[in-house]
Amino acid sequence: MSAVTVPSLALHAPHATTVRPEPFDPSAHSYEKVLHAQLHPVVAYFMRMSRDALVARYCHLNPAVSPAAMHNLLSSTCTHLRWAGADLLHATDISGRRRMVVLETNSCPSGNKSMPLLDDFDELGGYGRLLRGVFLPTLRRRRLPAGRLAVLWDKNLPEASGYAAAMASLTGEDVLLTPFPDVENPQAARFVDGLLEVRDEGDEWQPIRAALRYVTQRPWDRIPVGTRTVLLNPVIACLAGGRNKLLAAKAYSLQEASLRGTGLSLRTPRTARDLRLEEVPMQVERLGGHAVVKVPYSNAGQGVFTITSAAELDAFMDTEHRYDRFVVQGLIGNSAWSSDDLEGRMFHVGTLPDRRGHIFAADLRVMVMSTPEGFKPVSIYARRAAAPLTETLTPESDSWAMLGTNLSVKGGEGSWSAETSRLLMMDTRDFTRLGVGIDSLIEAYVQAVLATLAIDSMATRLLSTKGGLRRKLFRSLNDDAVLMGELC
Repeated sequence: MSAVTVPSLALHAPHATTVRPEPFDPSAHSYEKVLHAQLHPVVAYFMRMSRDALVARYCHLNPAVSPAAMHNLLSSTCTHLRWAGADLLHATDISGRRRMVVLETNSCPSGNKSMPLLDDFDELGGYGRLLRGVFLPTLRRRRLPAGRLAVLWDKNLPEASGYAAAMASLTGEDVLLTPFPDVENPQAARFVDGLLEVRDEGDEWQPIRAALRYVTQRPWDRIPVGTRTVLLNPVIACLAGGRNKLLAAKAYSLQEASLRGTGLSLRTPRTARDLRLEEVPMQVERLGGHAVVKVPYSNAGQGVFTITSAAELDAFMDTEHRYDRFVVQGLIGNSAWSSDDLEGRMFHVGTLPDRRGHIFAADLRVMVMSTPEGFKPVSIYARRAAAPLTETLTPESDSWAMLGTNLSVKGGEGSWSAETSRLLMMDTRDFTRLGVGIDSLIEAYVQAVLATLAIDSMATRLLSTKGGLRRKLFRSLNDDAVLMGELC
C-alpha cells in the first residue's frame, strides 16, 4: 500500500479549518486496508471483557497478584495523562518465559486509524470511544472558560481530523481543526493568559474552552504547562514522561516501589538515564555491546539508535545532537545478540514465520483511556520491522532494519509519511501472524495501565498547588539546559 503523507501546506496554514457536524466518513480517517477488515474474534472478546473477568483471569495466571490490587489498578483514574498509548515488545528468555515489556508511553498516541471497528454500527470507532469516555465528561466541568472546541495537530492529519469530525458529530458543534507546528511563530493558534485562541478562516481569533491536543513535536515550546483551556492531554503529561523518556524511566522506578506487596510489576528494559554523550559507550559496554540509545525527547522513531557493533556506536557518537542528556536501554533482539540483562537475556518472540521462514520483530501499541469509571482499552495495533531477524550479526548488519518498528517517516518541511506495508492490524488475517493470544493482550493492557499511572503520578509531583511547573524540582530530575530553555 502506498504511504499516507501529511500535506506540508496544511500544516503551515495560517488559520484553522472548520469541521462541521456532518456524518462521519471512516474512509477519510482510516487506512484503506482497515476499512474492509474484520476485527479478530479474540481481540473483540478482549475489548469487551468486564473488569471482573479481567481481574479473575489475570490473578488466576498470576496467583501472587492481589485481586484487590488489580481492581484498584483498573478502577484508578488519572488527573493529567487521561489518554495514552504504550508500546510493548512480546519477549521471551532462554527458559521460555514470555513477557510483555514496556518500551515507552506516548501522551498523544496514534491508533484509531489502524483499528478495525469493534461495532459495525458505530462508525466513529475508537475516535468515539475516546471522546465519549474522556473528552465529553470534561465539557461538563464547572468553570470552563467561554469558547469553542478545537483539535490541535502537528502530524498525523488523518487521525487528528478524525477526532475533529467525531467531536463535531458527538457535540453538534463546529470544531476548529488547527495546525500548530513546531516553528518559531505558529500562525493559527496562540495562548493569551493561559487561554487558547485559534484563528478561523475569517481571520478572527476564537477563544477555545476545550481542545484535544495531537501536538507531538516539542509541545512544551509553545504550549504552557498551566492553561485555562482544558487540554486532552495537558503538556505536563509530556514533560512527566509521555514525551520524555528520561522522566518516564524515573516514573517507572517510583511506580515499581509503590507496587511492593501487590504482586504487580511494571516490566521495562534495563535502563541507564541522565547520561552525557561521553558516558554512552561505557553503558553500551556494560550491556554486552548491544543496547538502544535514545534521545529522551524525540518520538515517532526519531532519535532512537540500536547499537550492535562498533560501527553503529561510532555512527551515533558522530551524530550532531540537540540535547545534553541520553537514555541507554537493554536491547531486545535475537537470542544470540540481545543485551545481558540482570534477569537474563530477553529476545523477541517475533511474528510467526512467513512463507520464506522469516521471523520479524514486532511491537504492540495499546491505547488506553482513564475514564471517570476507571481504565478502558481504546484501540490496538502492531508494527513489524522492515527486515527479518537473523541468527547472527555481521559487520554489515543493519540492526535498525531488523528492530525498528515505527511506521512514521519524516520528510521535508514538517511532512510525515507512514510505511503502512508494515502495519499489522487486529483483524482476522494479521492478528494470527503476531503469535499472541488473549492472555498476552490482557498482560499488555495491564502493563499499559501501570505505565500510564506512573507518568500521571510523576506529572502530579511536578505541579505546584497553583498548577504551574515546579521548575527547580523538574531541573533536579531532568538537568538538561537545552530542554529547560525550550519551556514555554
